[in-house]
Amino acid sequence: MISSLSLLTQIPLPPTTDGSAGSRSITYRRSVVFPTKKWRCSVSPGQPPPPKHRQRQSKNPESGEKGIDPVGFLSKSGITHKGFALYLRERYKSLKDLKDEILTRHIDFRDMASGFELLGMHRNVQHRVDFMEWAPGARYCAIVGDFNDWSPTENCAREGHYGHDDYGYWFVILEDKLRDGEEPDELYFQQYNYIDDYDKGDSGVTADEVFQKANDEYWEPGEDRFVKSRFEIIAKLYEQMFGPNGPQTEEELEEMRERETDYETWKEKHKDDPNFNLHVIDSGKEYDIFNVIDDPVSKAKFRAKKPPIAYWFETRKGRKAWLKKYAPAIPHGSKYRVYFNTPNGPLERIPAWATYVNPEADGNQGYAIHWEPPPEHAYKWKHNSPKVPKSLRIYEAHIGISGSEPKIASFSEFTEKVLPYVKDAGYNAIQLIGVVEHKDYFTVGYRVTNMFAVSSRYGTPEDFKRLVDVAHGLGLLVFMDIVHSYSAADEMVGLSLFDGSNDCYFHTGKRGQHKFWGTRMFKYEDLDVLHYLLSNLNWWVVEYHVDGFNFHSLASMMYTHNGFASFTGDMEEFYNQYVDRSAILYLILANEILHTLHPNIITIAEDATLYPGLCEPTSQGGLGFDYFVNPHASEMWLWFLENAQDSSWSMSKIVDTLAGINRNSDKMLLYTENHNQSISGGRSFAEILYGQTLEQSPVMNDLLLRGCSLHKMIRLITYSISGRAYLNFMGNEFGHPKRVEFPMSSNGFSFSLANRDWDLLAKEGVHQNLLSFDKDMMDLEKTEKVISRWLPNIHHVNDTNMVISYLRGPFLFIFNFHPANSYERYSVGVEEAGEYQVILNSDEKKYSGQGSIGQDQYFRKTISRRVDGMRNCIEVPLPSRSAQVYKLTRILRV
Repeated sequence: MISSLSLLTQIPLPPTTDGSAGSRSITYRRSVVFPTKKWRCSVSPGQPPPPKHRQRQSKNPESGEKGIDPVGFLSKSGITHKGFALYLRERYKSLKDLKDEILTRHIDFRDMASGFELLGMHRNVQHRVDFMEWAPGARYCAIVGDFNDWSPTENCAREGHYGHDDYGYWFVILEDKLRDGEEPDELYFQQYNYIDDYDKGDSGVTADEVFQKANDEYWEPGEDRFVKSRFEIIAKLYEQMFGPNGPQTEEELEEMRERETDYETWKEKHKDDPNFNLHVIDSGKEYDIFNVIDDPVSKAKFRAKKPPIAYWFETRKGRKAWLKKYAPAIPHGSKYRVYFNTPNGPLERIPAWATYVNPEADGNQGYAIHWEPPPEHAYKWKHNSPKVPKSLRIYEAHIGISGSEPKIASFSEFTEKVLPYVKDAGYNAIQLIGVVEHKDYFTVGYRVTNMFAVSSRYGTPEDFKRLVDVAHGLGLLVFMDIVHSYSAADEMVGLSLFDGSNDCYFHTGKRGQHKFWGTRMFKYEDLDVLHYLLSNLNWWVVEYHVDGFNFHSLASMMYTHNGFASFTGDMEEFYNQYVDRSAILYLILANEILHTLHPNIITIAEDATLYPGLCEPTSQGGLGFDYFVNPHASEMWLWFLENAQDSSWSMSKIVDTLAGINRNSDKMLLYTENHNQSISGGRSFAEILYGQTLEQSPVMNDLLLRGCSLHKMIRLITYSISGRAYLNFMGNEFGHPKRVEFPMSSNGFSFSLANRDWDLLAKEGVHQNLLSFDKDMMDLEKTEKVISRWLPNIHHVNDTNMVISYLRGPFLFIFNFHPANSYERYSVGVEEAGEYQVILNSDEKKYSGQGSIGQDQYFRKTISRRVDGMRNCIEVPLPSRSAQVYKLTRILRV
């Protein structure tokens, strides 16, 4: 074989990448990139050359960059607290230090958030599978599974194969097995394309012929001289330093003199040599490294060359050739675990980076499932993500309870039945809870055990990809509830005591335990934990094309008391000794990296304490979220419904709770009720409002009329009074009469309440009417852009009459919460004089209302009289427990 490419054959080439929507998604290990510079030798007389360090992008985006103000949002928000300002400056310094520390380990921040490209199980182009895991407390690592009869010695980390590094990362190679009668590859570096049946290497051209072709076409005469004789330059330099009869062994080598003195002596000796300056560059710098000069023309020409990758690919063979010659080391669908030998004895764990897991396994220890489907079974993407809307109408759903039958529903059932319904209902995004793998179903998915795996109880990774793709095809964004604030304490399936030590991913002692939930708390100051969590966020976007995340229960991670403390509103509570600065730095990093890698990503902060700066830019001292959840709205409505008479509801409290947050009010996400009822065991609003009325008598009566009226009004005012994001939990839009209760020991593991009764919508009556109102409510934004174009101007709040009114541009919203009083000509102020028309009336009979307002009363003209500080007013009929939305249809010029 011709050896002209022998230097290059030691370096694995990266596989070809195809960014098309239909390409199969396979994650390969990173490969070393070919150097493009001509061979050059550097030497300092008397000392071997120092190692060259890889260039990295060390630019800190916040170091000396304009527009950075660590306390910038304080003045914008009207906050003048000196102590909090000092804390923000100190936190910014800590963030810079953390970024610098990260860049000592990673080439850039994308590398920091792309651990899934290396860790876990990956198909290597050289007919093998590579496995990498982080377990600093382990002394031995192996892969055990049904493919090797669960042997802890057959596939283990070996010396000479990277094995184990100083940071605690283990590397295991699983070589594909040569089939009977097949000969090993002629090239030890033979590569395979596992997707296409045929590749260039299957053309019948031998490797010798390819290399000969490369030598003939790529190298110019004499250019491959030093490739063929790689030690020629070194030998000449050695001869210059020590002479032709220099020492041949280490024993003969004298003590090396100081480098500068030795060079000066050598230079003095050759000062009369006319060719001296042609051999060495001496810039005059102290401790200079003196470089051998080469031909500048030849060097420029060689640097302009591209590496001979095209010839290299001509040796690569296809999937058909691979399957003919080799049996996969770990076949698709194989069960496996990682085996550790620790100071406390041997352990078997599900790998932390596993992408498909069976956590229960019929009462036995769970296991990971190697997911490498053949190309014909791998899902091919068809749709791109929809354009990010200016306002969000989010439909929150849980896959398992989305069916009508008392069982766990699947990804496929959700895709076929629920997604079209959500689109037809007028929502533009879905938010899925419980998608990430968790061992205990009754936890609703909030005690995550395997962060890189979709829950196997709903289907396969390909099924979830199809769900996301179909949603995108319908114009729906897909958000996920992500739980990085804590983790399940399970040791056999989750990360607790993963490598036998108590401080691998989590804090030790009390700080490592949630005070009330029995979960484990992450060690956010550890770079390897940050690497894991940041990579996890990026993984869901890269692998499954999700469009955003709802960060669950941030108070649990931001405070060492896990948010279970009395908050008085004092600013000191946001920077005292109970605030976990490392957790906040992680959230800042997560937002910066996500929005840099994926500019259209949406992040939502779920923080009951409403930490200052949640949705402010990180460059101005904020945390960088796009939206924040105001959970107090749901709590207020629940308290009113369960504890207060209708006549004692406070309109001022409703407005203060829904719209009283001045900071980033346009970025507030509100909901009347979400999935919390399924966690706390509480009742849904419909269950509180209607009780058994609907089941016993579907005929409209006073109790049913009250329930329908409040159901519509509560949703409309929550949707329209404040920010540009609204969320509804699955089924609540049509008044699902039963709460959610997951199967557990207290209910005999019954599925009777762990589903949604969609059949109610097939019958004419209240549920159909409530859904019709909800659709028309969504249409206010779809057709009129009421939410995205204008912010509310709340100008009328009357606690005596129990009336609330506000404007959003040319739209007037009026609510009468009084349980008995109706008003024939109620005056509210408007700014523009003209004619207003009712476009939505909650009291219409088609919405299970009384129909108190006739169609002839839907048009109202303004009166030139100052009311509510406005130049004009409008007198409208206002039935009890009803709400109307008016639109300015004609402006009168005075």
